[in-house]
Amino acid sequence: MTDLRIAQALRDATTQLAQVSDTARLDAEVLMAVVLGVSRSDLLLRHMAADVPGGFAELVARRMTQEPVAYITGEQEFYGRPFRVNRDVLIPRGDSEAIVEAALAAAPTPRRVLDCGTGSGALLLTVLAERPEAHGVGIDRSEGALAVAQDNAVRLGLADRALMLRRDWDEQGWAEGLTQFDLILANPPYVEENADISQSVRGFEPGGALFAGPAGLDAYRVLLPQLVPVLADKGIAVVEIGAAQADLVGAIARNAGFDVQLTRDLGGRPRALTLRFGLGKAE
Repeated sequence: MTDLRIAQALRDATTQLAQVSDTARLDAEVLMAVVLGVSRSDLLLRHMAADVPGGFAELVARRMTQEPVAYITGEQEFYGRPFRVNRDVLIPRGDSEAIVEAALAAAPTPRRVLDCGTGSGALLLTVLAERPEAHGVGIDRSEGALAVAQDNAVRLGLADRALMLRRDWDEQGWAEGLTQFDLILANPPYVEENADISQSVRGFEPGGALFAGPAGLDAYRVLLPQLVPVLADKGIAVVEIGAAQADLVGAIARNAGFDVQLTRDLGGRPRALTLRFGLGKAE
C-alpha cells in the first residue's frame, strides 16, 4: 500500500504525460478525478492531500499510448453538455460548435432536423436541446455509433424527440421514408487518406468517420446532391468542412444547386458551409 499523496502523484504523472501530451497537467487531473469519482474542481479543492486511489496508474498508462482522454473517461463535453463517447464515434470537438451556431442562426425555429453521420449525436441532440419544439432523425452506417447516440439521447432527456436510424448515403434508397427536413446537419468524413494527423486520432478514432479519399472530398461528392430531395423548400443544410476545403466543397454544393455561405470557427478557420436554395428548389 503506497503512502503517496495525490498532489505528488499528479506532479509525477504530469512529467510522464508531457512526453505525449501538450495538456499533460490537465490530463492527469481529469484522470485522477475520474478514478476518485469527483469533479476536477472538487479534486483540486478537497482531495490533494489524500492517498492515491487504485486505478490511476492504469489510466495514465493508457494515456501514454496516446489514447484520447475522452475515450479513457468515456465522456466529452460539447456545447456545455456531457456526451458519452467510445471508439465507435468521433470525439466531439469545440470547433464543431460552429456548426450548431450556424444552424441555429440560419434556421432559428426548426421543426424537423436530419443529422447525416450522427456519430455520438452531438450535433443533432444539441440542436434539439436548444430548440424544444424540434424533432430530429440521426442517421449513421455504424450500429455502434447509433447505440452511443441513442444512449446520449436518453441521458439528455431527448429520446422522445430523436430517432436514430441505420442509413448509409453510399447505398441506393438510403433516404426512403425520411420525408423532408427544414434543417439538415452533416459532419461527413473529410480527412485526406494520407493526411499527417496525430496518432491519438489516426490510431484510435474510427477511420470510417474520418477519411474520404485522396482529397477528403469523396463524401461531399456523394452526399450533397442527395440532400436536395430531403430538404424542404426554404430549408437549410449546414455542413462541416476542413479548414482548407471551403472553395472545393462550395463548388460541389453550387453544382448541386445550392447557394453557399461560409462560417468560421472561434479560431478564425473555415468550418461550416450553410446551403440553401435561392428561389425555391433546383429542379
